[in-house]
Amino acid sequence: MKIINHRLYTADNKPVPYQPTPNKGGIYIPFYLVMHYTAVTRAAGSVSWFLDKNAKASAHLLIDRDGSIIQFAPFNIVTWHAGVSKWNGLNGLNQYAIGIELVNGGRLSKSGNNWMCPVDKRVVPDSEVVMAKHKNESTIEGWQDYTAAQMEIATEIAALLVKTYKLKDVVGHDDIAPFRKSDPGPAFPMSGFRSKAMGRKDETIDTYFTNTAVNIRRGPGTSFEPITEPLPNNTKVQILKGEGNWRFVEVTGTVHGINDLEGWVSAKYLVKK
Repeated sequence: MKIINHRLYTADNKPVPYQPTPNKGGIYIPFYLVMHYTAVTRAAGSVSWFLDKNAKASAHLLIDRDGSIIQFAPFNIVTWHAGVSKWNGLNGLNQYAIGIELVNGGRLSKSGNNWMCPVDKRVVPDSEVVMAKHKNESTIEGWQDYTAAQMEIATEIAALLVKTYKLKDVVGHDDIAPFRKSDPGPAFPMSGFRSKAMGRKDETIDTYFTNTAVNIRRGPGTSFEPITEPLPNNTKVQILKGEGNWRFVEVTGTVHGINDLEGWVSAKYLVKK
């Protein structure tokens, strides 16, 4: 795929389907990519929503469960996907980030023996349900899984966007608005997705292990509360950044029922093997 004049094109030089949203701002320079889920199981509802000026919501791209794509605005135009949000000292990520929406029912509810999307009331097959704990929460719940077709195309596009716009990072809506939002949620493989999008050639770089049970905290210091129970001894993590004697890490795999757990750990409890 390629980007021409801030529009996405397929490998055979055809623009992806384009439906311009009225819900947009002016020209900007993106620093980040934010991943979202739609909270519905079909693309049609989200498309209608993004084309409705009364919705006051939009994103740059929508990726359906079969991997098909719709673009709603050029990548250099602000869209309204982040809302009240904050990341690395920036407030209001609409002004700083490209937004991609993946068609996914998100957090599910149980209706009798069936799992159901609470927004569009459609039943989600058991084969598409992931039982997991959100990294910002404490209970295990059912979430709709993402399809292989979605993840393949989303990974390719994310890597292209990072390269084209020299983006600093790929984050979730639940990272930039952790008390409001839960998307893309624990079914989304953020750790591996980010690694591939950011172009890490060797995933062993900056890989460490805990040398004892250790708290993983919301900030760099003991004044910040732990996110969950202590990480077990010999937990594999990747260091993303540091601040003094603290390291912001990404936990490999599932720990305490949480996928893609991220937080701050004291550097003295991390060892290289």
